[in-house]
Amino acid sequence: MTVGSGARTEEDTQAGPQAQVWTLPGGLKVAFERRVGPGFAFDLRVPVGSAHDPVGQEGAAGVLEEWLYKGAASAAGERRDARGLQDAFDDLGVRRSGGVGPEATRFGASGLSADLPAALALVADVVARPALPAHELPVLLDLARQDLEGLEDSPPDLLAAEARALGFPRTLGETRAGYAHPASGTPEGLEAITAAGLRAHLERYGQAGSVLGLVADLAPQEAHDLAARTFADWRAGEDRPVAAVFRPRGRLHLPHPGGEQTHLSLSAPGVSPRSADWLPWQLALGALSGGGSSRLFVAVREERGLAYAVSASPLVLGGGGFLSAYAGSAPGRAPETLAVMLAELERLPRGLGAEEFRRAHTGLSTGVVFGAQSLRGRAHALTRDLALFGRVRSVRGLRAELNALTLATVNAFLAGYHPAREATVVTLGPGDAFAPYRTVQEVGA
Repeated sequence: MTVGSGARTEEDTQAGPQAQVWTLPGGLKVAFERRVGPGFAFDLRVPVGSAHDPVGQEGAAGVLEEWLYKGAASAAGERRDARGLQDAFDDLGVRRSGGVGPEATRFGASGLSADLPAALALVADVVARPALPAHELPVLLDLARQDLEGLEDSPPDLLAAEARALGFPRTLGETRAGYAHPASGTPEGLEAITAAGLRAHLERYGQAGSVLGLVADLAPQEAHDLAARTFADWRAGEDRPVAAVFRPRGRLHLPHPGGEQTHLSLSAPGVSPRSADWLPWQLALGALSGGGSSRLFVAVREERGLAYAVSASPLVLGGGGFLSAYAGSAPGRAPETLAVMLAELERLPRGLGAEEFRRAHTGLSTGVVFGAQSLRGRAHALTRDLALFGRVRSVRGLRAELNALTLATVNAFLAGYHPAREATVVTLGPGDAFAPYRTVQEVGA
């Protein structure tokens, strides 16, 4: 794309400016959107997440991300230890963001426009020139173990990890750990992590597959040159997505002695982000779980009082889309809660009513508009769009696509969508609450 220049009017900005996308010589993609104002935000997405952990070293991506911030050299050769690096960020007054997900690690910051070059340079130092001091690693491994132990105190998080493990097992022969473990890793994996292993893992980091989303009040040529200059010497790296192969119709109950609730997770096939059915599916999920009038909320909570919390949301792994639903219920009422949730999934192919469509459409449209108001949210959306959709969706364009959706279009999609048939169910709670389901011990046998 040709780099252009020229300021946008206030009316253009409110309607949603068009992002400019460039691929730098080293392979880094940059998505830039000009936003008039005093601040900036950027989000760097590196395509190395917990799913890329080497088999037997589960937790590598999470520990490495923490280790990167324990000191780094600048492009000019200046060396900062962990304290010096933290002071450099604090001196700029920027807000840092990011973390490790299944498929990517993110590094972000937001602040005042004058500090953008320095903040971007600091993040480039972190990913391209980290010090990786060996004496810091034992502390980071201990913290990772504590985080992992904390899952026992958060049943929903523990349930989510077990649901991924059952629904997305590692494929035969795959040398990367895949989706069957939390970002914190496993006790055995953390025990096996070494400094040499993490340094080798860092070689996967680089420009290949990485995306920088930048929102700032700059001319496009300035933004292009700033990114190109800042990341010029970053290695090529590796872009190898991990396949997510869904295992349907799985059933698993995990005894959780002492728990006061039974937690339920349902996973089912959905729609790929690059499918023409993505928006109809999103709207249908809004009708299923989009507020106080949604089907799950009414059927599970309002009409029967089965659960305080119930929801459904999209889950994107390995380029595919999946439905993920959750509820927390009293143990004695958990079987009924599950039955009602499955019944609502079974009802989807019959389609939505006109009022359901209107409410879900309004909610989706409102989310698009308000999500674009935040600089940090928009920077994140730029990297997400390029990674998941292969293009940046402008606010104006996305609203036009939503406005083109009709009830007939959504119901035509739903007529062929049968998530309940393939649903995998994982429950966690006191005792053997679901006798027909296999226990953890039986699954491992």
